[in-house]
Amino acid sequence: MAVYCYVKQNNSVSRRLVNRLSYLMLVIGAVLLFWSFYPIISFELFSLLSFSHRVSPVPVSRTSEAVAAAGSILGSSDGFSSNLRDFTAANQWFPSAPQTTNSKITLKEYTLSIPKLNISQAKVTVGGNDLSRSMVHYLPTSLPGDYGNVVIFCHSTLPQLYNVKDYKTICTYLPSLEKGDLIVVRRDNLDYEFAVSDMFVVDPDQVSVLQQKYDASYLTMITCVPPGTYWKRLVVRAKLTKLPTQP
Repeated sequence: MAVYCYVKQNNSVSRRLVNRLSYLMLVIGAVLLFWSFYPIISFELFSLLSFSHRVSPVPVSRTSEAVAAAGSILGSSDGFSSNLRDFTAANQWFPSAPQTTNSKITLKEYTLSIPKLNISQAKVTVGGNDLSRSMVHYLPTSLPGDYGNVVIFCHSTLPQLYNVKDYKTICTYLPSLEKGDLIVVRRDNLDYEFAVSDMFVVDPDQVSVLQQKYDASYLTMITCVPPGTYWKRLVVRAKLTKLPTQP
């Protein structure tokens, strides 16, 4: 039975340097993981604590009605789904939705401002497709201020990458809106004021948010959540509260 155990130590400079680099890489890796996943985790907690009190879920009956009309949308929530590969192309968000537009709409673009988010005069392309260059008014059948439901797509990303001037990140902080917050659309040199009336998170197959309704003038903004993912959809619905004053 051994009484003593001799262990040869390697105290060379290179050995110590390798050990320190290993620890440094572990710390950097942990920080990067936290940096990436914290916004996702915090959004999920925020939605559980806040949205449950002020968000209306989409009724199942309306969802099933829309699904029957539009079929499969946005692929599966699986990250390997082949349905959605380029999220900057608006026509990939709802590839099976009926491609119907109002041929009488000749307006090409207008601007949208959200004072609370410091978004000012952001470009919205009517019937456009490239979400890296503007927000997109998807499948236009009416215009802001008219009776109907105007649906606008916009991109979001991790808060760390947010840039209010970059259309690929412009809607990152859309979840921070609350009921009553203003969304201002400038169209034909006139300002139409909408107030947020409802916010909710839906799964990708809940397409009732695209349905038209003509009892008032609605504005529906849609982006992906949690930030940096496309697992679910945040829907911010606003209603016209103030008509512009004619010059």
